[in-house]
Amino acid sequence: MRASAGKMVAIVGPSGAGKDTLISYARTRLAGNERFRFVRRFITRPTEAGGEDHIELSEQAFERQKQDGGFALAWNAHGLSYGLPADTLADMAAGRILIANGSRSALPLFREVYQALDVIMITASVDVLATRLAARGRESGEDIRQRLARQPVTTLADFPTFVIDNSGDVGEAGERLVQRLEEIASAGG
Repeated sequence: MRASAGKMVAIVGPSGAGKDTLISYARTRLAGNERFRFVRRFITRPTEAGGEDHIELSEQAFERQKQDGGFALAWNAHGLSYGLPADTLADMAAGRILIANGSRSALPLFREVYQALDVIMITASVDVLATRLAARGRESGEDIRQRLARQPVTTLADFPTFVIDNSGDVGEAGERLVQRLEEIASAGG
């Protein structure tokens, strides 16, 4: 199934770059602007694990929802299942700008489902990433080193990509994200 008229903006980047923090910042700044929809993902990760505001599903519930057509897009990464709700297709057809935390490895799937796709890559220095990952407390030091050494599965060369460095002040990086989203909206989706 493919959507048209609107635009999907996939926010990608390594764990610890601050994708969820910047998405939350932009959601607050753009509150009340009906042109934008910040999409909550369904994930087979407990909500108490921290990080993004997502909808937790068990593996079984995720598979049922997938089989029942509840997702416009579903993918697996890092041992978890992720899904974007099917109603995003209606929002795309209505011309809305959808913002979703994505996965670099899933970008080819995003392009298959959403005709118009922009990618915003959130980055941070390796030291900042390591500090943030350690603060989350979900991984050992060795797991963090392995995560930081891992190369992305998908190259971004095939996708229109805007890069935001989030190594410093969150407000500055957040404003860059808001500005970019407004530019995408003013360009007609």
